[in-house]
Amino acid sequence: MSTFALRLVSLYLGLALFGASIALMVKAGLGLSPWDVLHQGLAQRTGLPLGLVVNLTAVAVLLLWIPLRQKPGLGTVSNVVAVGLAVDGALWLLPDAHGLPLRIAYLLTGILANGVATGLYIGAGLGPGPRDGLMTGLAARGHSIRVMRTGIEVVVLAAGFLLGGAVGVGTLLYALAIGPLAHYFIPKLEVTPCCKQA
Repeated sequence: MSTFALRLVSLYLGLALFGASIALMVKAGLGLSPWDVLHQGLAQRTGLPLGLVVNLTAVAVLLLWIPLRQKPGLGTVSNVVAVGLAVDGALWLLPDAHGLPLRIAYLLTGILANGVATGLYIGAGLGPGPRDGLMTGLAARGHSIRVMRTGIEVVVLAAGFLLGGAVGVGTLLYALAIGPLAHYFIPKLEVTPCCKQA
């Protein structure tokens, strides 16, 4: 299999797993990532399916790239389409979590899967997701990436909470775990040319 084909497999597997990880956390009912708190709040207020809200939010964020002069890649466009479809598909397929042990298992599996998915789709090297690109685009304009990431996450979390999105122990656990998980999985899952020397 060619390197580009491997990158495509990594990208789409990562995006599908990312959507499934969101669905696991939703089914757990113990709190969501900041962006998904916003997505859930918007879905509850509009009556739209959660996956469609994820995709529509991605389109809106992508429009913010224009003044930042960010250029989307295949991975960016695919993210806009695929993640929401995967969320709705996984929500339909996954059984409800009854009892705290199963809810905790869903939550922990969702957070771990999110880290692996991040490694897969970023490791494919075909363009960042809309939300990641917003952060890096602002950083490229001279702002601290840490400040930009934190500021964006706080704003979307607050907005989602006000709209009725689920904030809980899962939100805190996600915030603490996703950085180390991404740090571990991105280099491990990066697709490199077959002849590149280690």
